[in-house]
Amino acid sequence: MTATISPPPTAEADDRTFSSSALRLSLAPAGPAPALLDGAWWPRSRDLGAELPALAAVLDPLWGRITRVTVNPTHWPVVPRKVPVTGHTVKVGWFLDQQDPHELLLLSYRAGRWNLLVIPPQTSPEAAAWLMAAASDPLGTSTASRLMAEAARLRTVPATDRGVERRVPATDRAEEATWDAEEATWDSEGGHEAREAATRPGTADVTAPPHPPTGR
Repeated sequence: MTATISPPPTAEADDRTFSSSALRLSLAPAGPAPALLDGAWWPRSRDLGAELPALAAVLDPLWGRITRVTVNPTHWPVVPRKVPVTGHTVKVGWFLDQQDPHELLLLSYRAGRWNLLVIPPQTSPEAAAWLMAAASDPLGTSTASRLMAEAARLRTVPATDRGVERRVPATDRAEEATWDAEEATWDSEGGHEAREAATRPGTADVTAPPHPPTGR
């Protein structure tokens, strides 16, 4: 099952696109072999006390009542011990070395455990869309930190290197090749200097008349 709770983010959208109550969550479909991640969560802040109730309220009917959550405190300024959720309380713990800093671990008393990639709140909609899709891939083999590193790498790669190639008709490519060859020959013969001199505006050979005499 795939559950995306919110309109999918796009490059043109920004945080104002979503209502304050919309939960930005993408879950992987159930499969025979569990992936390393069960989906991605894109909170609007790093305030666990404010963000966890809405997440637990959505996941409770899907996964069974969420009873405990653990995080790595690297990216969370405050880690509360308990968070009240509708009808119950979620206990919150943290692990510094044993847990991926970009991962949220959720435990359900009845059904088991799940791991969500936590997308930083300030992430652009384009990057968040990519991360949500990657973390929700049922065949995914990347950890949360590895996905974050890959998203950071993609931000620095030019569009042409990501497979978005400028398409030039064959006739235009042939003309460009001929033009490049002519330019190379022109340069080797000093053509640019001659052309610049010929096209430089302005300087016809005109001799200015002498200043008029200043006597009476």
